[in-house]
Amino acid sequence: MKRTKIKKLLHTAPTGAKVCVKGWVRTKRTSKHVVFIALNDGSTIHNLQLVTEPSKISRITDITTGASLAVEGTIVSSQGGAQHIELQAEKITILGTAAPDKYPLQPKRHSLEFLRGIAHLRFRTNTFGAVFRVRHAISYAIHQFFHERGFVYIHTPIITGSDAEGAGDMFRVTTLDAINPPKKEDGRVDFQKDFFGQETNLTVSGQLEGETAALALGEIYTFGPTFRAENSNTTRHLAEFWMIEPEMAFYNLNDNIELAEALLKYLIRFVLDHCKDDLAFLDKRAREAAKSKKQQEDTLSLIERLAFVLSSPFEKITYTEAIDILRNATPNKKKKFFYPIQEWGVDLQSEHERYLVEKHFKKPVVITNYPQAIKAFYMRQNKDGKTVAAMDILFPAIGEIVGGSQREERFNKLCAAIQRLGMDQKEWQWYLATRLFGSVPHSGFGLGLERFVQFVTGMENIRDVIPFPRTPRNAVC
Repeated sequence: MKRTKIKKLLHTAPTGAKVCVKGWVRTKRTSKHVVFIALNDGSTIHNLQLVTEPSKISRITDITTGASLAVEGTIVSSQGGAQHIELQAEKITILGTAAPDKYPLQPKRHSLEFLRGIAHLRFRTNTFGAVFRVRHAISYAIHQFFHERGFVYIHTPIITGSDAEGAGDMFRVTTLDAINPPKKEDGRVDFQKDFFGQETNLTVSGQLEGETAALALGEIYTFGPTFRAENSNTTRHLAEFWMIEPEMAFYNLNDNIELAEALLKYLIRFVLDHCKDDLAFLDKRAREAAKSKKQQEDTLSLIERLAFVLSSPFEKITYTEAIDILRNATPNKKKKFFYPIQEWGVDLQSEHERYLVEKHFKKPVVITNYPQAIKAFYMRQNKDGKTVAAMDILFPAIGEIVGGSQREERFNKLCAAIQRLGMDQKEWQWYLATRLFGSVPHSGFGLGLERFVQFVTGMENIRDVIPFPRTPRNAVC
């Protein structure tokens, strides 16, 4: 008999139908005359209750939490209040056992820290099942959003010889002998003997390559893994993460902001429409977590926060206006900010971003025109000579969710920025060449998938929204 997914059965409730289901045991209750088994196959957060007689199961002791089963039977209306249908099991085949004394996921609440230590099994919990179904929905909706608008999906290199961000925190890619690499006369490693004939790294961004495609195809987007060798053990950092990076020819900064706002709202609406059960579970989980931490009762619930972003037009302010607000803010005057705001030109921290969103404007905020000194070389220089046409979008609870800019399309200006930062202009000839042959105003931005999934699911640690987190001293599984 062909397998039917539990999600479909719960949705259609075909009472009287003969079906086959397959999945993993969540719980089992046994009495003298009846056995109740909660089965889950990953298609939904809800379990299907199996009901049978002990005499019909030849290896009943092998049916434990974590065991996998194939079950044939008849769908009937449930007599219990927790579910509207159940499966009267007529044939149960044990596909795989799970020894109770070794299986780590027993039917009780486990801490997220414990579950991070068993990343290969945490998918089976309600929390992570919900998170990764939501992550899937968001990923699907991203492609759908850009496809509907005529964007071309470009696969940019994972191995690169350029540092798009200029931070230098990159993972090196090499085939050279780690103990005795070939060296030049001055003692430096001779990367000309390496596989690519030069020093190469894992990419931190697909933006620069994406720009070259946009300057021929018009509107493109990249969606792939990026890497940052930043030795940081915080709830906001990963060494490997996924980025969505659209690049658009003929877009100015305002066009860029409008597209980013449309994307964010599209994705939130898609999740609200297609992930109701998982969001309801995550919303309840977030409320319980807030209650245990004795957070204020007027704090928005997870679903309320998503609806709030959908219904709120984003507030647009300049960096200079943001600094003025923060400098005069009560937390700054009372020295409650960990990073006090004293003068124009400082980089904004998460505490500043969240204050602007959650306390001052009480809506998502777009900050534009940042100081040139704290932004990347490729951002378009404004007429004032001090700022660039950059933009960051800030969300409640998370801070910066999107970062982007209008790109510098003027050859001389871009050359001057490269020279000012001491970069080797010869290494950037391929990028500069796009400004020599039909250059046009163009813009783009980056949206970190994990940070957005964090916002949508209410998970506090970014390691809990990626299947296998890569962090300092952790690359297992």
